[in-house]
Amino acid sequence: MQPDTLIRWNKRAFKLYWRRKSQAGKRGRPALDSDVKALILKMADANPLWGAPKIHGELLKLGVQVSERTVSGLVRRRKRKPTPQTWRTFIKNHMLDMVGVDFIVVPTIRFRLLFVFVILRHARRRIVHFNVTANPTAEWTARQILEAFPWDTAPRYLLRDRDSIYGDRFSQRVKSMGIEEVLTAYQSR
Repeated sequence: MQPDTLIRWNKRAFKLYWRRKSQAGKRGRPALDSDVKALILKMADANPLWGAPKIHGELLKLGVQVSERTVSGLVRRRKRKPTPQTWRTFIKNHMLDMVGVDFIVVPTIRFRLLFVFVILRHARRRIVHFNVTANPTAEWTARQILEAFPWDTAPRYLLRDRDSIYGDRFSQRVKSMGIEEVLTAYQSR
């Protein structure tokens, strides 16, 4: 017999011994009857202002013996709010009605900075409009929006960051065109 075999058998026997020993004392709390559980959830749905203590009191009046903590766990688990819509879901759902705007900084050969204002349609990832300036202002940026979407071609949503170049003038212009601004989170990349 090899020493590895003896060690392996010893480990297996040790595991089996302690598994049986730990499972022998497991009895636990009896499971909650499915009818009682359904009654608790029905009471919570029918009376949204009731908390666990009130539901527990009503169950005691009906002769149902259940702890308040059990009721509290069921009610709390049931009343979870749905998660809010994520950015990825929002963009996927409104891709056809959305454009994104941003500035790109381009250094010239003489070390001057030029600002390129870009409007990108998300549906086809196509550049709708761009323009270059050395000194961007909120008024200039608002005028670019008007040039990019003449007449009734404006999208429903405009996605932008929280740059200070988009001032009140820009927001007013966008709102007057019937476009809803969607701002990204602070310091998002």
